[in-house]
Amino acid sequence: MNISRTKIIATVGPSCSTPEMIQSLVDKGVNCFRVNLSHGSAEDKESYFKLIKSVKLPTGGRPAILGDLAGPKIRVTDLESPYELNEGDLVTISNEITGDSVISVSSGVKFQTVGEGAQILINDGRIALEVIKHVSNSTLDCKTITPGIVENRKGVNFPGVALDVPSLTEQDELDLELALKNGADWLALSFVRSPSDYGLVRSRVRELGYTAPIMAKIEKWEAVQNIDGIIDAFDAVMVARGDLGVEVPLEQVPLIQKNVIEKASLAGKPVIIATQILDSMTERPVPTRAEVSDIANAILDGADALMVTGETAMGDFPEKVIDVLTRVIGEIESAINYRDFAVSRGQNRLNTAKAISHAACTVARDQEIKILITMTHSGSTARMTSRYRPAARIIAMTPKEKTCRQLSIVWGVTPFLIREYTSSDEIADVANEILTRENLLSDGEKYVITGGVPVGIPGTTNYLSVLKLV
Repeated sequence: MNISRTKIIATVGPSCSTPEMIQSLVDKGVNCFRVNLSHGSAEDKESYFKLIKSVKLPTGGRPAILGDLAGPKIRVTDLESPYELNEGDLVTISNEITGDSVISVSSGVKFQTVGEGAQILINDGRIALEVIKHVSNSTLDCKTITPGIVENRKGVNFPGVALDVPSLTEQDELDLELALKNGADWLALSFVRSPSDYGLVRSRVRELGYTAPIMAKIEKWEAVQNIDGIIDAFDAVMVARGDLGVEVPLEQVPLIQKNVIEKASLAGKPVIIATQILDSMTERPVPTRAEVSDIANAILDGADALMVTGETAMGDFPEKVIDVLTRVIGEIESAINYRDFAVSRGQNRLNTAKAISHAACTVARDQEIKILITMTHSGSTARMTSRYRPAARIIAMTPKEKTCRQLSIVWGVTPFLIREYTSSDEIADVANEILTRENLLSDGEKYVITGGVPVGIPGTTNYLSVLKLV
């Protein structure tokens, strides 16, 4: 069983489209699979959900599924043939007018304000334009800074331009319903700009009769400016370094990543690092030294999970990718002194739940107890305990299948599905059953256990015990 503290999320695609391959990736350490809802027909997307649900985790149950919504990605449209731009060429970007020297982009977007030095970047920044005139809410006059050939459907970024675009497109609405009906445990919202984006998606999820948690993808310059509010509002965050590296200067991305990891971890929110984790392994069987260092730094900074995209979805070596990730995670984690984390993150005034979680980690550390159990229905107790990065292994026990899967992307947490219990008097027996069945402790060994009373009420973490396995 993979007991790495840092979790692995893999994207499904043509390279891992059989039950045998998906099961192999699970056996090698994948905790959750991402379905990229930007591509394919409804039938294609549904087939990936069914595929993931057909395999089993070593702990029982199926892997978690992350449904990744495309969001309002702006693209070049209606281009009949490639359009060559030379340095200094004047060109108009518009979703309203057409003609010579005009590049059309997605409809529905409005250019509200244009900051000084604002640029338009096409095809991941390979082509750069400088905005020289804000003609209207639908049209910008530009000058070519970095030349190249513009092709239809390539992505367009607008760093420095405040955009009015819907948080959920019509296609997102359809994909959201498809993902929920097919068992998505997490939803990722692309191109988040403000904390208010959460409320829009949350209300739609509730209208459909679901409660799936929502993850904000940090890939817009506005998101970086509003990061505190976004972390507070959303259930988790993902640093999506692809578009982020186009929206902000590349040299700022590492510091933004470190800042987001620190803020999210302190808030007890899972934080995922994504894009180009092992990009060279899409075509090569071994990673670069720089990629391994990048992974190591994300682990050292405290990321909950690392997510690979094209490496497993379309790459030639999906199994080798997971092998590399698992080895690097194991090596780096073995060198980290987790005994200092609970102290450093427990200095400020804490509410009851945080104080109990912090105390549980402290007791485990001081008595050198290696198992810390959280009894949880909503998952909040386990997430809060993870916040303090204890040296003890966190075992989350929950009677809720959804909660069990949702916790699979949280740092250091190994979730187990348990039978329903209605009284605190049953807790020790339930815990002992799992510890014995999974051979996690020997008779007489101590473990720390924390949870909430009354049983079954979310957000009531209020008790802490040290018990012995009997």
